[in-house]
Amino acid sequence: MKITDLLKLDTIIINLQSATKQAVIDELSGKLAEADRLNDLEGFKAAISKREEQSTTGIGEGIAIPHAKTNAVRIPAICFGKSVSGVDYESLDGQPAHLFFMIAASEGANADHLETLSRLSSLLMDDKFRARLISASSGEEVLEIINQKEMEADEEEKGEEQTGNAVSASGNSKGKILAVTACPTGIAHTYMAADALKAKAKEMGIEFKVETNGSTGIKNGLTAAEIDEADAIIVAADKQVEMDRFNGKHVIIVPVAHGIRKTEELLTRALNQDAPVYKGAGNDKSDEGDSAKGGLGIYKHLMNGVSNMLPFVVGGGILVALSFFFGIEAADPANPDYNPIAKALSDIGGGNGAFFLLVPVLAGFIASSIADRPGFAPGMVGGLLAAQANAGFLGGLIAGFLAGYIVLLLRKLFSRLPQTLDGIKPVLLYPVFGMLITGFIMIFLVNEPVTAINTGLTNWLQGLSGTNAIFLGLILGGMMAVDMGGPLNKAAFTFGLAAIEASSFGPHAAVMAGGMVPPLGIAFATTFFKSKFSEVERKSGFTNYFMGASFITEGAIPFAAADPLRVIVSSVIGAATAGALSMAFSVTLPAPHGGIFVIPLVNHPFRYLLAIFIGALITALILGFWKKKQK
Repeated sequence: MKITDLLKLDTIIINLQSATKQAVIDELSGKLAEADRLNDLEGFKAAISKREEQSTTGIGEGIAIPHAKTNAVRIPAICFGKSVSGVDYESLDGQPAHLFFMIAASEGANADHLETLSRLSSLLMDDKFRARLISASSGEEVLEIINQKEMEADEEEKGEEQTGNAVSASGNSKGKILAVTACPTGIAHTYMAADALKAKAKEMGIEFKVETNGSTGIKNGLTAAEIDEADAIIVAADKQVEMDRFNGKHVIIVPVAHGIRKTEELLTRALNQDAPVYKGAGNDKSDEGDSAKGGLGIYKHLMNGVSNMLPFVVGGGILVALSFFFGIEAADPANPDYNPIAKALSDIGGGNGAFFLLVPVLAGFIASSIADRPGFAPGMVGGLLAAQANAGFLGGLIAGFLAGYIVLLLRKLFSRLPQTLDGIKPVLLYPVFGMLITGFIMIFLVNEPVTAINTGLTNWLQGLSGTNAIFLGLILGGMMAVDMGGPLNKAAFTFGLAAIEASSFGPHAAVMAGGMVPPLGIAFATTFFKSKFSEVERKSGFTNYFMGASFITEGAIPFAAADPLRVIVSSVIGAATAGALSMAFSVTLPAPHGGIFVIPLVNHPFRYLLAIFIGALITALILGFWKKKQK
């Protein structure tokens, strides 16, 4: 498909009348509606505005590419507009925009449409091409210029090897750099950044390859062998991309716009390895360059659910904790200590507010990680059914994975339907059948046995005492320090939340104690064993006092990346000790997050502080004596 199959005379405005950004969006959208390319003009403009809120589509060099992928589009199309005087479009370079390409992609746009829209973005990186468009005096001339440029590009592509390398590995390159580009819609900026980086790498004599995460999927995927050989990786992305495969490599992470505007700066930094070493949660490299092809990606999907659930945990937990300051039972109207502010805080953060959404959000984002946006609604509904049946977090996990893979199955089944029905799949077929099948399985097969498991877990937690409780605290505390924010850390944290939900407040106290120890222990070590650390490490170590106190275990990651054996071993021993002591001291914590800020809410605050201090001190002593002096 050619660009001019989507851009027609009736969607060209050769002299834009608008003088402001919003007016340009209104004028171009109106032209598309007038040409009968839209189902819903206001819905389309809302989708364009939502994309602009993420980052401006005024990319500089006099170009703006407002775009959206929405079911408000009836027929995929491009609307071109030209303003000789220019419009202040909040462009990245601060200059007025003269050329406007509004891209309207339907929710069910096929691969050919998306590839064509992406190609336009690439062509616009050519200065001469833009100059010819600015000088065009008619719609027919615009179409002729685009057709000619597209034919030239096709000839160039035929003469190049389709490897994605800007410079061959002939031994003459300055270094080998890899890149990944991605934007929220995967239509324009993804490919513009890729082409800009590729062209600048060729000019600088750098061996280079770029992977694009666009609407049609991952293209030119980076292999494990290429990642191993690379000097550094540039990730220019405004959405989540697979990062664990870059474990141990110098990685520069920037917005996708920097890949368009700051190419030389990024490539120079990459050559100089002017970037931190990335510490992933695991080594998930795939020879195909696409982890989704190499396995189920269960960890990635689980972490997507947990990371999106955490704001509800933290925000809700802090609000509930604040309600406790009025009295532990102050939110209960039947209690003599009742306070309306405490009840409001509890309602907002607790079981009627943020906490009510924990399991549905967990399930919804697991499902959307597996099946993209169509999986979200079935996942949320499945999670809600699990929560209502008291199936808890385990029920939410099952609902999320169940909904995600059901929608993937539906995609395969519905792929046999006529192409004319593509537009109704994401708005009708996937949600209806996804919710129906997920809901039936949750109600009739999953909820009852999982609820029974939760009841058993509750009884077990409430019956823990003595050696059993101490051993549980030892395990949970140690898990928080093994990978410092990775799967074991999150597994322990999720277990602590499940315990709170089961009205057992001891395990999560051990979890939080264990999570606070690694950064606090490192802070102590850099303070009392200064000769064992560089000046940069000592400065970084000081910030760990604040990160540890705030229950941010990840503050220890830079130290673990630089010296994994000593730091991880000493952190695990100290964190496990703190967790065991917390359980031995019978400490309970009703708030799921907050660090030292919620310690006044525990039943034995001084014992709890002592457990954390002893754990951090053990970590500091082991690390301090084990490390060698700096030369």
